[in-house]
Parts: sequence; structure tokens; C-alpha cells
Amino acid sequence: MLCGGLSRGSQAATAETQALVQAVKAEVEAKEGRSFEVFNAVEFKTQIVAGMNYFVKVHTGDDRYHHLRIHKSLPHENKPPALTSYQSNKEKDEELSYF
Repeated sequence: MLCGGLSRGSQAATAETQALVQAVKAEVEAKEGRSFEVFNAVEFKTQIVAGMNYFVKVHTGDDRYHHLRIHKSLPHENKPPALTSYQSNKEKDEELSYF
């Protein structure tokens, strides 16, 4: 992976990825104007920047998915994960890409 480039293959979601998703769930719900009973990270890609961007596919119930871009700051900055962008109405088999 090149610095600034998006990782090539998706990786299965981990406990860390799920924790990032949970940290921004309330913000996504506020932006969407609804709450999600299901909000599970499925897979992710990363991008090295000044910190790390995570592009995460999230199952939001039934056949619905969202793609989230979450920025995790460098450790010394001591900032919480931040939702920087998201896409709704995504398909299960839709590939994560830069947005």
C-alpha cells in the first residue's frame, strides 16, 4: 500500500473496526434521521494519511448497507474517531471504494 492510497483488498471486520463503527453510530443516525437496530461492520479497507482512514461496509438490517469513512487520528492527538463521510443505500456485494 502506498501512503495516501487505499488498500487493495477488503479485510473482514475486526473488533477494532466494530468499535470505530459504534463510535460514529449516533452521528450516522442523526444524519439519516433514524435509528439502526443492526449496525455491524462487515469488511473494511484502509488509507494511510495523517492517521488512518477506514472505509467500512456496515450492515444496517435486512439487505441494507452503508459505507462509512472514519478517520482515526494519530495516537498522540488523543482524538476520538470521526465520521468524515458516508454513503447509504449500498448493496451487499458492492465494493468499497474511495469516496
